[in-house]
Amino acid sequence: MTRIRENRLTATFALLTVLSAGILAGSVLTRSVSGKEQQVDSSDARPLTIPSPVTMSNEFSKITKAVGPAVVNINTITLPKQAAQARRNRRQQPNPGGDDDQQTPGDMQDFFNRFFGGQGGGDDGASNFEREALGSGFIVDSRGYIITNNHVIDKADKIYVKLDSDPDNPLDHGHPARVIGTDPETDIAVIKIDASQPLPTVKLGNSDGAQVGDWVLAIGSPFSLSETVTAGIVSAKNRSIDEPGPNGGTNQFQKFIQTDAAINPGNSGGPLVDMAGQVIGMNTAIYTQSMGSQGVGFAMPSNIIANVYNMLISPEHKVIRGSIGITFQGSEQAAVGRVYGFANGGVHVSSVTPDGPASKGGVKAGDVIVSIDGKPVKNGDQLVADISSRKVGSTVQLGVLRDDKQQTLSVGIADLAKLFANLGKEQDDTAPPAESDAGEGKLGITVTPVPGTLASKLGIKGGVIITNVRPGSFADEINLAKGAIITEIDTASSKRPVTDQAAYQSIVSGLKSGDDVAFIVRATSGTGAAAGPTYFGGTLP
Repeated sequence: MTRIRENRLTATFALLTVLSAGILAGSVLTRSVSGKEQQVDSSDARPLTIPSPVTMSNEFSKITKAVGPAVVNINTITLPKQAAQARRNRRQQPNPGGDDDQQTPGDMQDFFNRFFGGQGGGDDGASNFEREALGSGFIVDSRGYIITNNHVIDKADKIYVKLDSDPDNPLDHGHPARVIGTDPETDIAVIKIDASQPLPTVKLGNSDGAQVGDWVLAIGSPFSLSETVTAGIVSAKNRSIDEPGPNGGTNQFQKFIQTDAAINPGNSGGPLVDMAGQVIGMNTAIYTQSMGSQGVGFAMPSNIIANVYNMLISPEHKVIRGSIGITFQGSEQAAVGRVYGFANGGVHVSSVTPDGPASKGGVKAGDVIVSIDGKPVKNGDQLVADISSRKVGSTVQLGVLRDDKQQTLSVGIADLAKLFANLGKEQDDTAPPAESDAGEGKLGITVTPVPGTLASKLGIKGGVIITNVRPGSFADEINLAKGAIITEIDTASSKRPVTDQAAYQSIVSGLKSGDDVAFIVRATSGTGAAAGPTYFGGTLP
């Protein structure tokens, strides 16, 4: 047994010795193989060479090279509120010369501030720190005149411009700029820098030539990324981006080119360029829910820019727009046009400013303006564009349709700002409680007589107040609203004033299915003719 145990131990030690030797030999062999792999011969490999640059010819790059040097970055600085407030107070002091025709930003300016942050974040109460903002612009005169958006430089205490040729130094703001003039109505501003030598300029194009589907480039500094170029197409023209008001819109001078070229915060004021290398618009706003581009951008057309620019660089440094002293409804149902005989185009006059040019020329509320100097007028936008561009003091020949007969009236052109400077609206008492009405079943409304005091204040001879509108009814479909005053109900065959509730019931009872019906309506606010009538209409089911 002893010998057997000794033989087993001997065999075990021998086995362990053999295994150890195998492990050592494997390690040596592996190391030898690795060493051989690392020493592979690569003497026959050829080194890479960088070829000479090849210029890929395309219109985008050619246009960018031509236009880019005239596109600038605009840096603005808004000082703390305490320092800036005194300057603002000084600017708001009464004019010793007695000229009250001052232009101030309207609701549309707040709209642009929401889109692009504005200057100062839109909250003066928090302006305790110096803040900087960035926008774009483009040089139109080699002596240093630059066009940009008003909202880019609005409320800024310091404005700096960086040229394409300036060194890329983040500590250097650029060339100091001063404001030449601004027009909040179109959100256009002109600034100037002093130049020691002629500066490169853009070539302005005619925006009327732009067609939906045309390629365009947007150039600017989105998100502080200077000299950025994006491409897209013209996706729409003559676009409004604010809901119109009752008299054609509070921002009736803003009609945009819509594009899907990426426009982002910082692109404001930069040019929109066509394939001829001409600037056909200025990037102004975006439609977005995330403060980033979603493929819907808006540019102010170059034709509007040129007209505004020429007035801002004039000695007055402000925009003077012509007016004839009327208000009109922005849009009307087709039935209204058919009832009053202007289904193919025209502008329905809601009110005439007392002692204004239209009033002196014989224009009356209810007239339809169908031509200017013999040229047809399609709608209110066309009328405003034509009249506002006319020189104050000149005259126009208006073709007017009244009682189905056309006549020509000679009307002067006045300063829009001065003409409407003193017009305001007053709030009136609410309408009396509703009563049952005979037109409820046919029209879907209930009415009550207009109180005498309210009729006198509004300058009307009577009428009925809508006290309730049934959802889904005929009145609801044509947008008749509670609180409106119906003063007249017209059809193609008859035009009958609503003097009281009895007259209203008589007229409504005579209406038949299929009739084109138009309602002349007055709001329960305003004083005299300044309030003006509104027209609603539709085909009675």
